[in-house]
This record gives sequence, structure tokens and C-alpha cells, in this order.
Amino acid sequence: MPHFARPIPSRLPGVGTTIFSLMSRLAQDCGAINLSQGFPDYAAPEALLDAVARHMRAGANQYAPMAGALPLREAIAAKVAALYGADYDVDSEITVTAGATQAIFSAIACMVRPGDEVVVFEPVYDSYVPGIRLNGGTPVAARLSFPGYRPDWDDVRRLITPRTRMIMLNSPHNPTGSVWEATDLCQLEALVRDTNIVVVGDEVYEHMVYDGRRHESLARYPALAERSFIVSSFGKTYHATGWKVAYCLAPRELMAEFRKVHQFVAFCVNTPCQLGLADFMKARPDWYAELGRFYQRKRDFFRDLMATTRFELLPCDGTYFQCVRYTGISDEPDCRLAERLTREIGVASIPVSAFYRDGADNRVLRFCFAKNEETLTRAVERLGKL
Repeated sequence: MPHFARPIPSRLPGVGTTIFSLMSRLAQDCGAINLSQGFPDYAAPEALLDAVARHMRAGANQYAPMAGALPLREAIAAKVAALYGADYDVDSEITVTAGATQAIFSAIACMVRPGDEVVVFEPVYDSYVPGIRLNGGTPVAARLSFPGYRPDWDDVRRLITPRTRMIMLNSPHNPTGSVWEATDLCQLEALVRDTNIVVVGDEVYEHMVYDGRRHESLARYPALAERSFIVSSFGKTYHATGWKVAYCLAPRELMAEFRKVHQFVAFCVNTPCQLGLADFMKARPDWYAELGRFYQRKRDFFRDLMATTRFELLPCDGTYFQCVRYTGISDEPDCRLAERLTREIGVASIPVSAFYRDGADNRVLRFCFAKNEETLTRAVERLGKL
């Protein structure tokens, strides 16, 4: 134990280990099926693995350019133009990052100053608020309505003050699986018009939108895109979450500030992975459409299985997470039930109260269905015993 002259105060005194790490560790300790943390139990595409290996063997194993390998930035620009009709300059408006969490933190760090307020939507992904606090900002929570988890724009409007610097949104939404609609983006556009508010759009599940819905990327809306940092994830898209490769889009002026932070937080990202991703994106431009169908089949398979249990299925319009209410099974707090299910039933989930700063508990658990059908079947067989 180090002996300091006086105690060193914590920058994040109320923060412990993330709920994802806690539940995954508990699942491992108990030998439980892990439907808690959001990662697939199947491999990335073989052609993508081959492309990365090919670049490794060809010697592409040194530092990449700080902004990202040019072939990958070009592939990103082509993808965004094709999907959303938005043109981003490969030299000044696209940066490859060490995962989406790093991109989100860097966007906060380059914009938020002490005294600034940042509007987030609860239930809120757990990395947002610590990033705001570490940079001297004050998080201000707008609560998504339960059980549909929709934004209340009148409530958001009341939360805006002269100190509001940023609004952070996440669609498709983790943990709830809700998806914002065009009317939401229009409301947001009206709200920030003629202000100095910047927007961070966490769009890592952009290709996992179901039942004919369209992903309403901020990039589709020029008046929003001109003030937005838009983040997406290769890990989510290509079943390779452990690679921690993502990217950020932003207009030139905002990206210049973003890169000032990025260069000292990560500097650059794994070179052969970037080049392999660029090759795969160019070879498989159809991947995104197929990915949505792939995960919709998994969602439907999991929901059909869960319909035979006593859990109540909540809507799931996107992501690879299904939320369920369990009031017909137990009145336990969600954290306690999630732990008991892991220890006694052998299935790990995430209690959704962990995504509220005040621990609001609607008796809802989140399950990840990005798993093989055999894994999902075994898990639901166990849950069906409740």
C-alpha cells in the first residue's frame, strides 16, 4: 500500500467496475451461459481474417497514419455516401479510432469544458457520464419513456440552458433496442438550430435495424451533420469486437479539434486490421444489408424461444439486445435477480437499472442474442424453468 502525504481524491469517486465486467466475470466463475456482455460467439468472416493475415505477412505491421490508413478512410467515405448520401472528406473529416469508446471520449474531451452541460438519454450507456465528468462537464439526464424507451422532446427542451454544450444520442439504442425515427431527428434539428450545441451520435449498431425500419443516421441530415461527431464500430459490424477498431465522422472544423485529442489518447490504430477491413469493405459492399437480415433472424429466433417462458418481451427494433420484464416471475431488484439467475440458473444477463444514475428499477433485464442458435436454445431452456 503506497504511503502518500495526504489522500489523493478520486476523479470518479462513485464509479466502480462496469456492470459488463462484473457480470461476465460472474458468468465465468459460475460456468454460466453469458448473454450479458455484447459480443458474438461466432467468428468474423473468413475472408476478412485472410485479408488481415495477408497484410500482416506482407509487412504492414508498423504505425498507421494518425487519422487512419488511407484505403480504410476511402472505404468509409464510399460507404457513408452510398448509405446516407453524405460526402465526407477522407483527409480532414474521417478518423479511425481504437474502438467506439475512445472515439466518444475524444469527442467529449475536445468540446466539453468545466461548467458545460451535456444532455444524455437514460438508460444511458455507461461510458458517457464518466467521460463527461472527467472533462469537467455536468451530465443532464433526459429519461426515455418506459416501456417503449422513446425520447420526450418537450422534456429535452426544458433541459437546454445557456450552458448546454453537447447532446449525446445512441440509436439503435443500447441497452433497450429502441430505434429513433425521422421525426426524432427533425425535433433534434429544430432544438439545436441557432445554438452552439454539438451532437455526438453513437451509431455502432447502425446496420442492426429490423422490420423494414431505416437507420436515421445524423449523416442523413445536413443541418445536424454540420455540428455532429458520428461514431460507428467495425467490431460490431464484422463480429470482431476484440479488435477495437471504429471510426468518427465530423466536419473539418470539429474533426481538427477531435484529432488534437485522438493523437494523444491513441495516436493510431492497428495497421493490418485497418487494411484488411478496407479490402473486405470494397469486396463486400452488400454486407450491411445482409447483416440486418442476419440479426433479425437471430432476434426472431430468440423471441420465439422466450415467448415460451414467463418473461415479458419488450420491443426490440434494433441492436442485438433483447430486454425483458420479469414482474410475473419475481419482485426482486434487477441486480439481485441477475446475480441469482447467473448463480442458480446458469444464464447471465445485464440489469437495466445499471444504466440509470439513480438506479431506477423497472424490473428489466437485457439479454444479448448475438449467439449461435444452440447457445440461445440452451439458455432459454434454463430460463424456462423459472
